[in-house]
Amino acid sequence: MCDYSLFAIPNRLAREEEDLIAHRFPTGSMGLASPADVEKSTIHEAVARRGFWATLKALFDPPRIDPVPAVCIPPGARLRLSDIPDRVQRDLGVKETEEVQFIQTSANVNTYRDAVKFENGREFPLQALREGQRVRVLSLESAETLTEEMLRERAEHEMAFRIR
Repeated sequence: MCDYSLFAIPNRLAREEEDLIAHRFPTGSMGLASPADVEKSTIHEAVARRGFWATLKALFDPPRIDPVPAVCIPPGARLRLSDIPDRVQRDLGVKETEEVQFIQTSANVNTYRDAVKFENGREFPLQALREGQRVRVLSLESAETLTEEMLRERAEHEMAFRIR
């Protein structure tokens, strides 16, 4: 749903038909966020870098900056991934915009496990997304609605991961 590294950050569940972007959070992890929340944070950062007097004023009257909340996606959700870089398109055999399924590659704790799965079966970790890459939430299927085939694929993948 949200990688372990984002649990210390305020978070919320995604909404269907919501537009999101890949964002690097203060923990260093890549996750998904609302473009409006990221823009608000960027504006505050720009104001904080104005100059000596603005910095001095901020010491005595610091601006209240709300952290960018991470937007969590349940496994099985359908997404539209846009702005896929040329190199990734070539490596994975995909187009610039693709519909993908949000998956968790492992049940292990304290590991990056969020990824997307393309129609051609290739998987791509969320941590490898390019900052600012656009994602649209198409549907939020819950883990309970996953088909038997998807559950079997996940179990096989986890078994292969443990064997390595």
